[in-house]
Parts: sequence; C-alpha cells; structure tokens
Amino acid sequence: MSRLLILGAGIAGHTAAMHARRKLRRPHEVMVVSPNSRWNWIPSNIWVGTGVMTPDQVTFPLAPVYRRLGIPFIQARAVNIHPEGNPEEPRPHVVVEHTGGERAGQTERIYYDYLVNATGPKLNFDATPGLGPGGHSLSVCTWGHAAETAEVLKENIARMKKGEQRTFLIGTGHGLCTCQGAAFEYLFNVEFELRRQKVRDKARIIWISNEQELGDFGMGGMLIRRGGYITHSRVFTESLFTERRIRWITGAHIREVAPGQVRYETLEGEQKEQSFDFAMLLPPFAGVGLKAYDREGSDITDTLFAPNGFMKVDADYSTKPYEEWSPDDWPRTYQCPSYTNIFAVGIAFAPPHAISKPLFSPAGTPIFPTAPRTGMPSGVMARQVALNIADMIHGRAEGAVRTASMAHMGAACIASAGNGTLKGTAVSMTMYPIIPDFRKYPDTGRSLRYTTGEIGLAGHWVKHALHHAFIYKAKAKPFWRIVPE
Repeated sequence: MSRLLILGAGIAGHTAAMHARRKLRRPHEVMVVSPNSRWNWIPSNIWVGTGVMTPDQVTFPLAPVYRRLGIPFIQARAVNIHPEGNPEEPRPHVVVEHTGGERAGQTERIYYDYLVNATGPKLNFDATPGLGPGGHSLSVCTWGHAAETAEVLKENIARMKKGEQRTFLIGTGHGLCTCQGAAFEYLFNVEFELRRQKVRDKARIIWISNEQELGDFGMGGMLIRRGGYITHSRVFTESLFTERRIRWITGAHIREVAPGQVRYETLEGEQKEQSFDFAMLLPPFAGVGLKAYDREGSDITDTLFAPNGFMKVDADYSTKPYEEWSPDDWPRTYQCPSYTNIFAVGIAFAPPHAISKPLFSPAGTPIFPTAPRTGMPSGVMARQVALNIADMIHGRAEGAVRTASMAHMGAACIASAGNGTLKGTAVSMTMYPIIPDFRKYPDTGRSLRYTTGEIGLAGHWVKHALHHAFIYKAKAKPFWRIVPE
C-alpha cells in the first residue's frame, strides 16, 4: 500500500485530493492535512467584503466531504518535513501540529510515500508595519477578514448618508505584492455599492498599486484586439478607472500604514503620504514556514525551499538578467529535484522569477508584482500532479510525464466590477500563454486570438454561475468532474 499525503486543502490541495482518490485504487491511501476545517472559494470573498454574501455562502466544512470520498482528513498545520526519515525510522514523514478538536496543540508524525505541498501562502502582513486587520488596514484574503471589512464598509456608508465625505484607499500594501486581481475586484465592487447606496458623491476612491502601470496585473500587461485595432490592457483599464472616477497611484511601495494614513515610496524615489478613512490593502505572500531535515537531523530547508519559503520544483532558479528570461524557466511537472516523491502546486511552489519586469526605486527598493499562480492554473497543475502520482503508484509510469507549464497554459479570469442582477458588470479576460513567449509571438508575447478583454453584464452572470459551479465541484457532488479546473 502507498500513501499520498497532501498538505493543504485550498483550490490546489483539494483538487489534487479529489483526482488522486478518483484514480488511486484501494488499498492505496490519499490523506489530507489542513489547518482549516472549512473550504473557502476565495474569489467570492470580495462579495463577502461588500456585504453581498455571507461567509456561509463561500465556505463549507471539509470533513463530511472527505469522509464521503474515503479520504482521511486531519485538521493540523505542517511544521517540518523529514524526506529521509530519521535513524530510528527511515521512512519519509511530516510533523504536524493539530489546530482543532481535543488534540489541538499536539504534534503528530505522519508517514508518506508521496507528498504534495499545497499549503498556499502565509499572508505576510508583517512585511509592512501597520498593515492588515491587526494594524490599521483591512483585508479580504480570508472569509473572516472579508466579513470584518464588510462591517467597516457598512459603518462608512452610514456616515456618508449623514453627509460626511470619506476617502477609500484600495490596492496593494507592499512593493512585492502578488494578487492585484482581488484588490481590483474589491475596488470596483465598493464603487458599485456606493453608487447603489446613493452615496458615491460623498466618496473619494483611490487605487494604489505596485504595478508600473494600470493593467499590468502581475502579468506584464497584455495586448488585445479591440474594434479592429490592437491596444494594451493599460488603455482598457485606464478607461474603466476614468469612467468610474477612480484616481490611481501606481509604482508604489507602502512603507508604513499609520492610523488614517499610508507612507509610500515611488519608483521615482519620492517619499509620499496618502490619507484615508477606509483602507483595504492586500499583503505580500510568503511560504508558510515549513522546515526540512535530513536523516541525521541537519537542517536542509534551503535545499527544499527558496528564500521566500516556497518550495523549489523543476524550474530554472539560476540568477540571470531579465533580458534572458525564458518560458523554459517555468516548471512543467512541479516535482522537487532533490526528492522525486515530493511535489508542490499552487502558490506553494517557488516561481523562477516574476512575469512583470522587475523594477527598483533609486534606493534599491523592489516595486513590481511577483508572479500570480492562483485559481485556474492552480487547479490544472494540481490535477496533473495527482494523475502523475497515481500512474507512478500503479506502475504505469516511472516518472512524472504529464505536464502543466504556465508557459504552455492559457487562463481565463472574470473580475467582478459590481454585483447586481441587471446592473452588475464584470471584466472578462483570457490569455494564452500565461507566461509571455516572444519567440513564438514576437510582437505581442501572446496569441491575439486567445488573449481578450471585455466588460459587461454577461460576464457578471458567468461570474455568479462559476461561483456556484466551483462550490458544487468542491463538494464532490455527482458529475463534479465535468466542471473544469
């Protein structure tokens, strides 16, 4: 019997678990360890953050689903990995600390034959003094954060209805933030909600981001064909901001969040300040802090993990200038080069470099988005890794043969820009490939046929349909496989 141990039960970990259980014949075992007892469809947290949805509409308990699928589930956080075992027991194992139930706080050793690291990110609010719910700004990164943010938004709207003017600051809270998309969605949903509540005239809305320009989204921007001509996503995005009367600050690294004020540095080296009454600023991501030890107990964390805490996989991590970056740098199988029975998927794997061009202020401060790898790409790579492991366990393959490189993968994203049955809108974007390939597409980096951008009501309906479809799939309801990753 072989055991596949999956660390994490987010989009990547949960997808890997369901596909692995579907493919692995018993008595082989699939086991999931996650510190969270509930699954969260994170893209809909932006609607929780505006009070349109409740936490119960974007989450559900994991244990009943895994029980029905025959997957042992342990609510715990992984602490360290021993890929060679130890002198007393030379079997690979992970030490976990229980986070729920009667065993909360206790540690346990869990053995594995294959390991998938899908732990996701640490929300690194500490990278910026004063950032986050424990400081002076808000977040929609978790359903709990989003629910708190909705209450503060509600209080601000009540004050505006009494005639007060309020300043809303929404965006990224550090020069190396990853997920501009979630902040972008929240920005426009707040703007829509203020119009719906008839207080838009009392609001000053400001976007602040580490992007060099609007429309970058951590993807280096993209060229799209619109109305018979080719335009940059910057033009598309700037027109949307202008239409909604939203001011923008780009190329910004927030150094500190103080009560009612952020202090930030620009790419030009200027030190500036911006006041606010309401600030929702996303944090940068880091690895969750897993440690690794060899058989003798020596620390080999640097062997398995990059300095940012994400796990090294089959990528090119050599230091080379931006001009030499290549689509070939990106991983294909997500297999750990040091231990071939270990894989990392979703946000847990270390990208070889950013997708957007790295930029620095005159003082040397990095101010550019780090590579996003959430949502659809996470699900696709998790499925392929699960199928590779199942093939290896069943003896159908000697190694990982299925691939899911972001350099050969397309992606679709629907970003809500206002929640309403007849008046809501969404920005619908597709791109292929995710990693620009200027060898194949010399002028654009991506296919103009499969790289598109539109905004409208239809996209909003699709966004809602996907919310229900992905939660249906995550609950492993009948025919869940027909819902794509």
